[in-house]
Amino acid sequence: MKKMKSFKQKMGLLGMTAVLLTGTLTSVNVSPVWAAEETEAAEADSQGFDMSTSYPGVSAKAGETVSFTLNFASLTGDSYDAALSVESIPEGWSGTFRGDESQISRIHISAESSTSDSSEESGNTATFSLTIPEDAEEGTYQIELLADDGSGNEDLLELEVTVDQTETGQGNFTTEYPEQQGASGTSFSFDATLVNNRGAAQSYSLSAEAPSGWQVSFTPSGESSQVASIEVEAGSSAGLTIDVTPPETITEGEYTIPCTAVSASETLSTDLVVTITGTYDLTVSTPSGNLSLDAYANTEESFTLTVTNTGNVDLSNINLSSSLPTDWEADFSESTIDTLEAGASKEVTVNLTPSSDAITGDYVATITASTDETSSEAQFRVSIKTHTSWGIVAVVIIIALLVCLGLIFKKYGRR
Repeated sequence: MKKMKSFKQKMGLLGMTAVLLTGTLTSVNVSPVWAAEETEAAEADSQGFDMSTSYPGVSAKAGETVSFTLNFASLTGDSYDAALSVESIPEGWSGTFRGDESQISRIHISAESSTSDSSEESGNTATFSLTIPEDAEEGTYQIELLADDGSGNEDLLELEVTVDQTETGQGNFTTEYPEQQGASGTSFSFDATLVNNRGAAQSYSLSAEAPSGWQVSFTPSGESSQVASIEVEAGSSAGLTIDVTPPETITEGEYTIPCTAVSASETLSTDLVVTITGTYDLTVSTPSGNLSLDAYANTEESFTLTVTNTGNVDLSNINLSSSLPTDWEADFSESTIDTLEAGASKEVTVNLTPSSDAITGDYVATITASTDETSSEAQFRVSIKTHTSWGIVAVVIIIALLVCLGLIFKKYGRR
């Protein structure tokens, strides 16, 4: 019996020990949970507000400027005035805080704002503009922003920028038929498309580098007014008609006209190629443009002839010839022009001699300039005049006859 009682006493002691151990372990396991919750609550109370952005990680190219919209919300229902600063940034990079188009260093976080509110409506927003240097290498970079009210309430925001040199989001400027040809005096029209692959609308300034004397204009498709710039919505395209007019005196050849569309974030270009084909043309005239002259029978009359190459190709071996009334003669100071450049003129003296039996009146003399490629002629009206000396002789003869008749009537009239 004593042994049995002693056994029961031992078992009781073991049970009490187990209970005590269990309680101790339970208290040890539960206490850290309570401590963590209390720590988080304390941190939340000390933070006071939250600074966040919808897109903390972006991709960009070296030399670009990217913007982050910063949203601020009160976590306690109190208002805060927080100083804004850049805690860490890669070397050579720069960033500024902006609000309402002004650079700022502090922001007011209203008591009414919360993480569930629209920060834009409550005015608790700012923009952080980050400029990436031109020589930034490809890779991922971290930037840390700090908002601190100076009273122990602060929040740190980490941003991540991946620098990628590929043309992600790059727009394009294309032409359906970028190469055209025609003769001088022809106007050319090109249909182009401008595509904006960026995430926001962009305004593009339009320009062209044309040779001197050329005219280039841009007109939106379906419109009649010329423009110097055009706005294209994000992810959209705009059609353009590019009209190109060469000068009248353009020479044959191939001409390249670079056209560019420049926005705040990109420069797009397309090249137009115009081929001017050869045109062969001549004109024959005089320096004054007068195609009439006076002459006398059997008397040489000289005048100046102008031969002009009105085509856009140099001409060679231009032969001068004449078509005249019977027994008339004409010779040229230069019967063959060896070379005449496009747009150039050459003066030649023409010596014209009417026939000896030409009577008073108007005659036609045709002068022709011709090459293997083209020819031109001019018709001159030649008025044959009588010399004044013959008129005087005729008057003297008439007067003498009248005097003789008078004397005869006087002598024989009395009988």
